[in-house]
Amino acid sequence: MENLSHRVADGRQRPRLSEPQEDYLKQIYLLGGNGRRVSTQALAHQFRVSPASVSEMISRLAQLELIEHAPYRGVRLTDAGRRVALEMLRHHRLIETFLVEMLGYDWGQVHEEAERLEHVISERFEERIAAAMGYPTHDPHGDPIPTHDLSMPSEDLGVQLTALPIGMTSRVLRVATQDRDTLEFLGHLGLAPGRALQILSIERRGVLVRVDKERQLLPTDLAELLFMEGDTQ
Repeated sequence: MENLSHRVADGRQRPRLSEPQEDYLKQIYLLGGNGRRVSTQALAHQFRVSPASVSEMISRLAQLELIEHAPYRGVRLTDAGRRVALEMLRHHRLIETFLVEMLGYDWGQVHEEAERLEHVISERFEERIAAAMGYPTHDPHGDPIPTHDLSMPSEDLGVQLTALPIGMTSRVLRVATQDRDTLEFLGHLGLAPGRALQILSIERRGVLVRVDKERQLLPTDLAELLFMEGDTQ
């Protein structure tokens, strides 16, 4: 399928890339953020492929000057690679938001759709859907959407629910998973970004919270996926 998502930067078009190449750049950004090196093993685990397959892709991306690779030290994005990664993230998160807000998708259904569509939408389409939604700043899971000029907003990403003190009331800021079953369960409990809850106790089995008038015991692994506004009392 033809890739229509290239940007113009510094008067030059970026090279056309395959969907797997764009996926790797996006995942390097997600795993490494701004400047941290990402290991071959981490990428192999993420994509469920062999380290040899990762090494082959790393070699291609390094030849295109989209990553910097130091043997045994991992990889990190160049400025050009970072722009591609943020472009893919912007597409992905805008599409997820559009599917939920405009087409009525459940938030657990949108990740796979966005994974396919992020590679093929044009910049014109990206701008149209952003404008139609009033230029959203966050996707349905609470993750920030890169700006049109491909910068990531500098924002508080929240504090893990398990790190907050007992008795505190806070709002869900973001949910750190794309797993469909987990999102459907959290949605059933009403634990989406913006929902307030109070921490009643932290137990061996999990975290007991109050949502509205209902008490819910969240298993620890689930509670760790909820990132909260840390300064709300």
